[in-house]
Amino acid sequence: MGATRAMKLTILKTGEVPSVLAGRFPAYTDMFRAMFERDGARFDFEVIDVPGGPPLPDPADLEAVLVTGSPAGVYDNLPWLDPVRDFVRKAYARRLKLVGICFGHQIIADALGGVVQKSEKGWGLGRHTYRIEARPRFFDLPRASVSIACSHQDQVIAPPAEARLLLSSDFTPNAGLLYGNGTTLTFQPHPEFEDSYTSALIDLRHGQAPDTVLDAAHVSMAKPSDSPLLARAISRFLTI
Repeated sequence: MGATRAMKLTILKTGEVPSVLAGRFPAYTDMFRAMFERDGARFDFEVIDVPGGPPLPDPADLEAVLVTGSPAGVYDNLPWLDPVRDFVRKAYARRLKLVGICFGHQIIADALGGVVQKSEKGWGLGRHTYRIEARPRFFDLPRASVSIACSHQDQVIAPPAEARLLLSSDFTPNAGLLYGNGTTLTFQPHPEFEDSYTSALIDLRHGQAPDTVLDAAHVSMAKPSDSPLLARAISRFLTI
């Protein structure tokens, strides 16, 4: 008998590594490839460059989708945002396996009736710790909280009615959501980020975030990373 065919994971690339860091770090899509490889998950990857790229495919033709982070906000006047919202709604209705990270978390919530805004709390940077609020079978993590890298100002302020809370913190109350169709999973933090990249993003925010926030973000990087646990949960979600 031949080997079992790997699932095709389509990555909707909605943003790039900041240009000043691009020579030092891989593209976001490559970060996700490396994350899944470290976890031992087998996928055949397809990458779609969303801004300025070809029309998005019909969700009926896909097996699973991951929406990446982006410097864009859901409230920006960008021509590619409405096609992404339309794609999300169609994918949700078809119960396509759909994962969103950071901007992906936000645009999925926005498309399905949630509220996303630039938070009055300011920048979330460094390694934040999130409480585990629910434990579906793919998310049976062996602890009460996880510490994961983050880099964002925008937040899901009010999740869609069908969303169930998985991760929360005082800074980011709606940090992880599992949706009512059972096939849509999103997170605000970044399990794909290596520590060196997270630290570089903190440095990049000099002049944008207060020094006290930057200093605390650097200190937070001393916490052990639980990114492998979150990566494992995402892999299990996609393949069960």
